[in-house]
Amino acid sequence: MQKIAVVGAGFSGSTIARELAERGYEVDVFDTRAHVAGNCHTERDAQSGIMVHVYGPHIFHTSNERVWEYVRRFDRFMPFINRVKAHANGQVFSLPINLMTINQLFNKQFSPAEAREFIAGQADHSITEPRTFEDQALAFVGQKIYETFFRGYTRKQWGLEPSELPASILKRLPVRFNYDDNYYGSKFQGIPEHGYTYIVERILDHANIRVHLSTSFARAQAQDYAHVFYSGPIDAWFGHSEGRLSYRTLDFEVVRGTGDYQGNPVINYCDESVPWTRVAEHKHFTPWEEHEETILFREHSRLCEEQDTPYYPIRLVHDKARLQRYIDLAKSEQGVTFVGRLGTYRYLDMHITIAEALTAAERFLEAQDAGTAPPAFCVDPLA
Repeated sequence: MQKIAVVGAGFSGSTIARELAERGYEVDVFDTRAHVAGNCHTERDAQSGIMVHVYGPHIFHTSNERVWEYVRRFDRFMPFINRVKAHANGQVFSLPINLMTINQLFNKQFSPAEAREFIAGQADHSITEPRTFEDQALAFVGQKIYETFFRGYTRKQWGLEPSELPASILKRLPVRFNYDDNYYGSKFQGIPEHGYTYIVERILDHANIRVHLSTSFARAQAQDYAHVFYSGPIDAWFGHSEGRLSYRTLDFEVVRGTGDYQGNPVINYCDESVPWTRVAEHKHFTPWEEHEETILFREHSRLCEEQDTPYYPIRLVHDKARLQRYIDLAKSEQGVTFVGRLGTYRYLDMHITIAEALTAAERFLEAQDAGTAPPAFCVDPLA
């Protein structure tokens, strides 16, 4: 079998590497970091023993049974329900917006039907075709909910006015007319007992896989391999020839203490006067463990610079136009498939990344059997 290169040892690259290794391919996996698992990396804090989500909180959730069974091959998933709270206007609310949130904010005791009717009355019905985040929020929930939960938080998170962001961002934030405060609506949800890095290490633990950490992969090296799966930034592969794509990055202000600081894994801070967007208390991500000490991450969002870790693709108009040019270049590139969050310039949850990686491996194998070239993308990055 010919050798395959996988660039990036996160969930995307490691899943592809494992699938091809099990089919007999020899796979070299490269990552510039000193660890596997990408932004999902977890590690035990040496001082407290707490499992820390080094690049911010990750809660695994999916309704895809194939993906759920896949990850559970490599570790036991412990029960965990993500219940997020929000500080706003001197109060603490439940997120996502649900019947408790509505009743608390408006000092009411609505039934589900009454709340639905009330919120419909709050909505700005003059906005018939929302084009921006602000339009979508006002058309959906009205002025008070928008100003309380979204306006300040959005400015901090994206560094832009909500009127400059696309309406599609808000479609990920549901409003519920019951007391369900489970942040996700997925069928399966949990956190791996030994952390995400443990899972990725086990995925990569195969005789046909060699992992090269703290090692970059140059485009010229592609000629040494039958095929390359690239999960790094798509613009970096082409030397930023069309300009840099825009990302937001995060800075973490680490606070140590004892006891229980906030009583919840994640609390958002919606007021613009508070400099951080949210606070994560890591001991609460492993409720089956007990720790005397505690570790907090206060998240600060800013524009990603050249040496920063990219987190969220901004995808404004100029980014989409630039991305299209990179897509055209990628489709003319021989022997490379672009995968993952950075390779396709899309915000992806872990379960989507794994599902698409499984598909990418399948399509490569199908192309090999048919004697055709594998696709540059398994999913249209602009879809």
